[in-house]
Amino acid sequence: MHGSEWLVDGQGCVPAKLSDRASVIAFMDRIVIVMALNVVSTVIHDFPDPGGITALYLLSESHLTIHTFPETGIVTLNVYCCTPRTPAPWRELLGELLGAQKVTVTEHPRGVAL
Repeated sequence: MHGSEWLVDGQGCVPAKLSDRASVIAFMDRIVIVMALNVVSTVIHDFPDPGGITALYLLSESHLTIHTFPETGIVTLNVYCCTPRTPAPWRELLGELLGAQKVTVTEHPRGVAL
């Protein structure tokens, strides 16, 4: 196996937090700390009102992306680590930092020999 990929969806988030650049960056930075990731580069784009934010953290381990949808209270994340990693406490972090009421997480092993 060559790591894991997590697809994470949060629903019922606080719309103001999903459109606030500082809140989204704080959330991404917390994931980096909790999972002991190493950021190589970042790209962050704010969409015009009522749009959200899309951010990419290029990692030495692979990537972390987020897309926020304040108009529906939804956030989606994709985290891929090419080395084994303990997952972040997704439900706790999304609830605490973005106000998510429901969190769905799917983990996919990557690079498994067929």
